[in-house]
Amino acid sequence: MSDIAFPFRIDQGGQTARADPNRHLRDLIEQILLTAPGERVMRPTFGTGLAAMVFAPIGSAMAAALESSVQAALQQELGTRAEITGVSVRAEDSTLTVEVRYRAGGAEDTLELEVQP
Repeated sequence: MSDIAFPFRIDQGGQTARADPNRHLRDLIEQILLTAPGERVMRPTFGTGLAAMVFAPIGSAMAAALESSVQAALQQELGTRAEITGVSVRAEDSTLTVEVRYRAGGAEDTLELEVQP
């Protein structure tokens, strides 16, 4: 079984591109991380707003707050699909790096995403 790939695209056969369940879950995590709250009309609380934090001064307190808010957003949206086991946020120059550790279907995986302006 497979799900629709993100971003939406047409495959070489002219059909909607598909993604296996593991890839689809990674795509969902990326969508949540890269979407700003209020960006989706019918889902105003969806997303994390990380892109707005790229130029913010990120100290240890701000990083901890971001980690907590990212974990909460992921658990709210993916609570039935995956267990979020950890989130870490690092800031270096104008790059924000988010590492998400999660467990789904008995397997553990990690997604690292760099957010830049």
